[in-house]
Amino acid sequence: MEEHKYEITYIIRPDMEEGAKNDLVAKFDKVLTDNGAKIIDSKDWSKRRFAYEIAGYNEGVYHIVNLTTADKTALDEFDRQSKFSDDILRQMTVRR
Repeated sequence: MEEHKYEITYIIRPDMEEGAKNDLVAKFDKVLTDNGAKIIDSKDWSKRRFAYEIAGYNEGVYHIVNLTTADKTALDEFDRQSKFSDDILRQMTVRR
């Protein structure tokens, strides 16, 4: 199968300690790699203010992951687990 490039952007709660945030990012990077994705880069973008309140927060830390994968298993598992995490406020996946 042909590999496609994807970009996942997700917003992390702004009140997390740095160590806990790094653990969260490592956990979700591992979810992707364990399900067949190859991560090109995974980095914090910035802390930004929202146009409207999300889950009681007015700002959040944006994190971007660029990856390649041949099937959507990794993306589906990331989506499923991020919905259960209270630390991720929103997430979006885009095919590049």
